Amino acid sequence: MATIKADEIKLAPQNNGNDKVNGLRVPSAPSTHIIKPTFVRDSHAMDFPWKIKWNAETCIRCGSCVATCTFGAIKPQLQRKGQALSTGHLPSPIEATEVIMAIKQVNDPKYYCRGCEMCEKVCPTDSIKPVPNEQHRFPLVARHGGSPIKRGGRGHHIPIRVLDYIKVGRISQMTDPSLDAARHTFDLLTPLGRGLPADELPFKVENGKLVPGGSIPPMRWIYPVIIGDMSVGALSWRMWEALALAVAYLNEECKMPVRMSSGEGGMPSRLLKSEFLKYFIIQIASGHFGWNRIIKAMPEMVTDPAAILIKIGQGAKPGDGGLLPAEKVASHIQAIRGVPKADLMSPPNHQGLYSIEESVQKMFLSMNAAFKFRVPVAIKVAASSTSVAVFNNLVRDPYQIVGGYFLDGIQGGTGAAHEVSMDHTGHPILSKLRDCYLAAVDQGKQGQIPLFVGGGFGDTGDLAADAFKAICLGANGVFSAKIWLQLAGCVGNEKGRCNACNTGYCPVGICTQDHRLVARLDVDAVAQNIVDYFLALDQELKKLMAPIGNSTLPIGRSDALVSMSKSAAERLQIAYAC
Repeated sequence: MATIKADEIKLAPQNNGNDKVNGLRVPSAPSTHIIKPTFVRDSHAMDFPWKIKWNAETCIRCGSCVATCTFGAIKPQLQRKGQALSTGHLPSPIEATEVIMAIKQVNDPKYYCRGCEMCEKVCPTDSIKPVPNEQHRFPLVARHGGSPIKRGGRGHHIPIRVLDYIKVGRISQMTDPSLDAARHTFDLLTPLGRGLPADELPFKVENGKLVPGGSIPPMRWIYPVIIGDMSVGALSWRMWEALALAVAYLNEECKMPVRMSSGEGGMPSRLLKSEFLKYFIIQIASGHFGWNRIIKAMPEMVTDPAAILIKIGQGAKPGDGGLLPAEKVASHIQAIRGVPKADLMSPPNHQGLYSIEESVQKMFLSMNAAFKFRVPVAIKVAASSTSVAVFNNLVRDPYQIVGGYFLDGIQGGTGAAHEVSMDHTGHPILSKLRDCYLAAVDQGKQGQIPLFVGGGFGDTGDLAADAFKAICLGANGVFSAKIWLQLAGCVGNEKGRCNACNTGYCPVGICTQDHRLVARLDVDAVAQNIVDYFLALDQELKKLMAPIGNSTLPIGRSDALVSMSKSAAERLQIAYAC
């Protein structure tokens, strides 16, 4: 088939102006003009999800917007401005032109606007702002250069949150006495560690006294809301420090045993050798990043960590390994992880594990032995159709050393992942939580392995309500991460705003290692915000526990819930209300 080139496409010959259609003269067409369609790799501001709206009349050309934009999405550019003036009694137009400085949007997919609105925040005259472009074709132009689209900061966009259709419907008023949330004493602790049934506890009675006759698995009593996995590397050192400060303050001053997961990537040496290590869950994942430093620090540890968490999978991108882009591998990250400045990719699975049984024998046994069986060892997997099978095998663990099951759902966020993985793989969390809990109930083994769930909890800002509903469905607690970044000033949201944690250009200094950007973050203010939120969350949990008459966590009390969605009620086996 012959190939037609753009240069060969020409308009019809010019008519002489005498052609008529239905008695009307047809205007002459320009002759020999060549149609030059836009080159397929060219892009325009209309192709991007955000457009820059700039007002030339009010702009004072201070340059603050250009200096603040970390993505290089706008640039100053000289622009010729023309104006026609007419003066006198018999005016004749006079063309007047001037050259002005204008703010232009960069039409390059590599530097596209993320809608973070930092330019609008710093503009003293409100002359610039990004506006959403619903007619964009970004998925078609973003793969320039043959690279898949990457996204950070948010997980799957699911328009319906099942949690929002679930309400606390059983209120103890006349049937059972409700509690006074302001005056009653509540126990908000949950176990992290293997629990044994009464007939398996190593105790015996001698002379009317209970005497221990052996060892029991290690257990910690912690707060039911855990700060989820965010590594040193995914976060800036100042953001990670703010989280650590908040956790230490909550434990030392507020007497709230909040725990924080280190995420994959190791920990600072000073923290490993400090007494505050007891507030941290050390995570090991398939990349084993940072574990050489942790192992070397073991002889100098003055206390044990709260737990060890073996991460097999992540809910936002199940079956896909982790990724820390080279842009975020700063010198201190290289030192902690023992790696060069390069993209750090974790394998999608642990290289030495080929079955659930092997994971128990190898990883759990080795991690327990490393800390002399004093520290609970838990596993984290992504929610999927096989979650119940994994949980059942862990429940039947003959060694009784599995200290927890962390299940991560589809709405969990991630610092960096391919968009195709984030949008098209995964499983909602509530149904898998319910399946696992009911499977344990069927075996009479509920509570023996604590269930912790994550993925979308706190997305609307109401983490207490989300956590309470998950606990009533069978969870021992929840882990959440995005909400703490939002409290720190993160400008991203679930509708595509910013979400550029993978680029290393976080405009507020949360997910970057650039010294100039990190300096934008106020560590003390962020820590204060997190502490304040936890204190408020604590009161809100009590406000939900009091009406149902529970002074302890209502784990598995699904009778307290009703669903306004019939399908959700049937799937979760809770009451339907309309």
